[in-house]
Amino acid sequence: MIRTHGIILGTERYDACLRFYRDILELPVWFEKERLCCLHFGDGYLMIETGGFARDARKPNTENPTMLRLNVEDVDAAADVLEARGVAVTRKSFDWGTVATFIDPDGNACELKDAGDPFFARAEE
Repeated sequence: MIRTHGIILGTERYDACLRFYRDILELPVWFEKERLCCLHFGDGYLMIETGGFARDARKPNTENPTMLRLNVEDVDAAADVLEARGVAVTRKSFDWGTVATFIDPDGNACELKDAGDPFFARAEE
C-alpha cells in the first residue's frame, strides 16, 4: 500500500532550516518549490516547509515530541564534523551504544546513532 514514506517539517526559520539540513547535514535535494524543499532522507524524504514554530533552545516534548534520528557509521566522527560546522553536539554513551544529540535552527531535536546497531540491521535482500 505505501510506496514511499516521508517526514514533513514545518519551520518558522525556513531559510536557516533549509541551509541546515541541505548544507550542514548534506541531505541531497530531491525537488524544490516556493518555500518548500524536499530532501532525500534515507529511503524516504524530509520535506522542509514554512508554518512551524521556532525556539532558540531545544523544544520541549510538549511542543515537539519527535526527534530526527540519523544512523551513521561513526557517531564520534560525524559529531566532530558537525561541531566543525558550528553545530553544538551533546554526546552520550550507553550500554546499547553512543548517540550525539543536536538541534536545528528551529529548536527541533536531531540525533546521530551508530548504524551498526544490530537491532536496526536490515535483512539481506
